[in-house]
Amino acid sequence: MAGNEGHGAGAAPSAAVAPARLRGSDEPLSSAYDAALLDLDGVVYLGGKPVPGASEALAEAGRRGMRLAFVTNNASRTPSAIAAQLAGMGVAASADDIVTSAQAAAHLIADRVPAGSPVLVVGGMGLRLALRERGLRPVSTALDKPVAVAQGYAPDISYSGLAEAGLAIRAGAWFVACNVDATLPTPRGLQPGNGSLVDMLAFATGVQPVVAGKPERPLHAEAIERTRATRPLVVGDRLDTDIEGAVRGGADSLLVLTGVSGPADLVAAPPSQRPSYVSADLHGLNATHPAVTGAPDGSVSCGGWTARVTDDGKQVELAGDGEPMDGLRALCAAAWSIHDDAARPDAAAALKSLGL
Repeated sequence: MAGNEGHGAGAAPSAAVAPARLRGSDEPLSSAYDAALLDLDGVVYLGGKPVPGASEALAEAGRRGMRLAFVTNNASRTPSAIAAQLAGMGVAASADDIVTSAQAAAHLIADRVPAGSPVLVVGGMGLRLALRERGLRPVSTALDKPVAVAQGYAPDISYSGLAEAGLAIRAGAWFVACNVDATLPTPRGLQPGNGSLVDMLAFATGVQPVVAGKPERPLHAEAIERTRATRPLVVGDRLDTDIEGAVRGGADSLLVLTGVSGPADLVAAPPSQRPSYVSADLHGLNATHPAVTGAPDGSVSCGGWTARVTDDGKQVELAGDGEPMDGLRALCAAAWSIHDDAARPDAAAALKSLGL
């Protein structure tokens, strides 16, 4: 363990906001944290197909005593449907293990309006069920005088549904978005996500929604409440939702490189989107993580790699050999050492040397 950046065996990880440098852990993360709050798409599966090795990694984490909760911004499906999909991929999960942005949005609305209130739904069955479970009445037209509009992703959202929502919002209904992810990862590439449709309604009505999903606090709070976690680790593939949500919630986080955010995005990440740990995939849950150490000359080392920013501040240089993830950790630490107001140094050549 180096300085104050690693966790000693059996030590409780900090609940503070994620640090500017990646942490080290001399015990597997599945032993150091009591619960993993796992994103789904891009982490466990990608566009409906399992990420290789994910089910095995999760089973091992469970055997080590880590509780697993699956926390998703996707509001289209019910927890039971998601649990069934996971079971088909070899991941043991029940509906109680699923936490959705639809549930967080329904919780927000139910805390504000009387039971039985009509809520106009733009979205799928998962959102309708979440509202019913909170004692609210889902409706589909502005003629029902809804007190709120709840918008979540569904692949069959129609113009007429969006038009009804716009009418209701203009009439004074509270506008709540399950999430504002601009894109959705699929095997064919990134496609428009719920945030793109939310922007259309916001532009048409002049009203900005309250957001329930990541990176905002409601979904994080919902996951903590449901899991009763005291030392949670947020696991995700997106810096701007999963990791930023962890930072806002004061939780440590693990970025896996199986989804949206890649190594170049990580090196250039602002302080609000910097994870505590990084790994190629979910096997990082069951691994130790070497600490990044600094030297008086301003260079930083991790494993067999050493990185430094050139004197002109324009590039990050990398030397050494060993595990590519250790090289990436060193690169991040060096790039993040630059003052936040300065231009980020170019790490393209160093990343290429790592094969990333």
